[in-house]
Order: sequence, then structure tokens, then C-alpha cells
Amino acid sequence: MIAIDVKNLTKKFDQFVAVDDISFQVEKGGIFAFLGPNGAGKSTVIKMMTTILYPTDGSIFINNYNIHNEKSEVRKSIGVIFQDHTLDDELTAYENLYYHSALYKIPERIRREKIDDMLHYVGLLDRKNDLVRTFSGGMKRRIEIARGLLHSPTILFLDEPTLGLDVQTRAFLWNYIKKINEEQGITIFFTTHNMEEVENIATKIAIIDKGRILSQGTSKEIKKATKTKTLENAFLTLTGYGIREQSADK
Repeated sequence: MIAIDVKNLTKKFDQFVAVDDISFQVEKGGIFAFLGPNGAGKSTVIKMMTTILYPTDGSIFINNYNIHNEKSEVRKSIGVIFQDHTLDDELTAYENLYYHSALYKIPERIRREKIDDMLHYVGLLDRKNDLVRTFSGGMKRRIEIARGLLHSPTILFLDEPTLGLDVQTRAFLWNYIKKINEEQGITIFFTTHNMEEVENIATKIAIIDKGRILSQGTSKEIKKATKTKTLENAFLTLTGYGIREQSADK
């Protein structure tokens, strides 16, 4: 069964082609890694799949919902953790999740219990009444994952979720994500620059550069196709060795 179906997807900003006629599928329950250099188009693709941007051309179906005319259904069925922090620093951890639960119309009778359960799962129940501005970057990311899963989505999108986090927090997050994937069957779609993370967690990979998908398959298949021994070398073989600007990804 297919959870994400992208066909001939294109996105232009005036004359700039950010995403150029790409197609891929993600199976239900899979863990899909989307790799590319800075400015390759990764974040633009995620924004289109999560209904923040509309495509210039092509189609996207999320859980069989069309993003063009079934936007509400798409949003109800997905959770999103963006690259930048999106919590309200002036609210407590509990208040951030409560606001999210109200937006998604989680019934009041189960709302508080669900919030406490999610805070417990990410190890922050004892900090539920503390302002988010007092939290470290890793703690904020854990709250964002709790928020993204609070309404029981079937697909979780993560845009560079471990950027800037220490080793212990990265390990905690990926162990938790693998756990919910295995136990609840949640489909995971993520971007990262960390090849080790991809090797350890992804069941399928797509490599994108300059808006076009250069290769997709398992790590083993991509390495075989590029005649390389590591995923990093395969990535460099496909995208080149030139240093890219550290600008926000289109």
C-alpha cells in the first residue's frame, strides 16, 4: 500500500525551477530518507506534501488524499516537524501541546491524558509546566515530536530533525522514531545531511539535486549503481564535490 504518491512534481518561483518533474512513492510503514545538498529542493518538496505550498505542476497524494482539493484530510493524517523551531517560547510545554490538541479537535475528555502520555514518552512530563524558553534545543525538539504525534497521524514528516543536537539527543530521537514506526506502523519521511542516520534508519532513499531526483532505492542499490562502497561516496558521486552555499533550502 502506498502512503505517499508523487508524480511529475514541479515547482517554479518566477523563472527559477526549484523542483523539476520528480516522481517517487513511499510505502505505508516505510522510512524514506530524502537527501540532497543545500538548495537542492528538499524543503520545497516537504512544503508541497504538507500543503504549505502548491505545486506548479504534477500531483501529490497523501494517504490517497489529493493535496489540491482534500487539504484538510491531508493535514489531519500527517504530523510535521520543521527544520526551524516552531514552538511558542512564552507558553509552557503543556500549553503548546494543548493548543495543538484544540486545533486538531481532540476531544476534551481525552486531551489532557493524551498530552501527559506524549510528554511521558519523550521524557519531559516532569517539565510540563515550565516555559519552553527555558528548554534546551534538544528538549524543544522532543516537544515538537510529541506535538507532531499528538493527533495520531499515520505519516510523520521531519525536515532535518536532529540539526544542531548533541549525540545523546539524536540517539534518543531516532530510537523513539524507530519505535513508533515498528509499533504503530507510522510512515516516516525525513531529510538530513547525516549519512549515518540514513544508513541506520531508512528503508528507502532518494537523492535530489538542483530540483531533480538523481537516484532512488535502498542504500545498497544506490551504492551498487554508483559503484561506491559508502553512501557518502555515492552521494558525492551523484551531486559532485563542490561546496554549496549555506543558505536556506528551497
